[in-house]
Amino acid sequence: MSDPESLRCSSVRNRGGVQRVEGKLRASVERGDYYEAHQMYRTLFFRYMSQAKHAEARELMYRGALLFFSHNQQNSAADLSMLVLEVLEKSDAKVEDEILEHLAKLFSLMDQNSPERAAFVSRALKWSTGGSSKLGHPKLHQLLALTLWKEQNYSESRYHFLHSSDGEGCAQMLVEYSASRGFRNEVDLFVAQAVLQFLCLKNKSSASVVFSTYTEKHPSIQKGPPFVQPLLNFIWFLLLAVDGGKLTVFTVLCEQYQPSLKRDPMYNEVGAFTEASRFILFIFLICQNTFLFLLRSFWTE
Repeated sequence: MSDPESLRCSSVRNRGGVQRVEGKLRASVERGDYYEAHQMYRTLFFRYMSQAKHAEARELMYRGALLFFSHNQQNSAADLSMLVLEVLEKSDAKVEDEILEHLAKLFSLMDQNSPERAAFVSRALKWSTGGSSKLGHPKLHQLLALTLWKEQNYSESRYHFLHSSDGEGCAQMLVEYSASRGFRNEVDLFVAQAVLQFLCLKNKSSASVVFSTYTEKHPSIQKGPPFVQPLLNFIWFLLLAVDGGKLTVFTVLCEQYQPSLKRDPMYNEVGAFTEASRFILFIFLICQNTFLFLLRSFWTE
């Protein structure tokens, strides 16, 4: 038998062996022998790792985690999910969409209040950096943001959208966030905060997309520009200034729109002092110095 044929036969035998083992593990779980099955998964994990079979170990732990999740065995499932990350951290696996989707899937199935979930997402983002994305891979951030959006965890969803490149998804989430949790006179604050944060992250394209999509889709915003809300006009002019590269325009904008930027949310009818409001006030305080230098970086590159 030639070498290629020998290798092919060996691969087939290995696959058959793995399938048989997984069949036994699944049967144990179906019988309710969760502890026994969990320990067997861990034994197989360390065996594969000692043999440098990283891909096999990762796939086995991933499928095992899904199996435990399907039987509401959160602790066992979370443990195997962490082993998936351990394989990635110890192997030379490249950051690929399929792996990122697997990580996001595991995250979506974890109990929302479990400490393991927070640890999992922290390690997953750290692994996904790949050298270029210091805060985590944009694709993984997007997938996490979508999951958190479905859970109506808007604040955390916004954070991950800001570190993705999905300005449109971010805007749609903010529309829902504003409509369900905000007050009518705060519709401009939700998008202003996002635009300014995108600009601070040097993501001009997403800043523009989130602004245009939000103002088009929000039911409480009349078609513009110009807009009824002065703060929206300020953001619109600000984006034009960034594109035009005129530093003096930004200074003039801040001077002309001071009343809107200094808008005291304590004068709201219900006295709501939202996070978005605090951010806008903070931006006003720094727009003449620190934030000015952040924007300058766009025009000096």
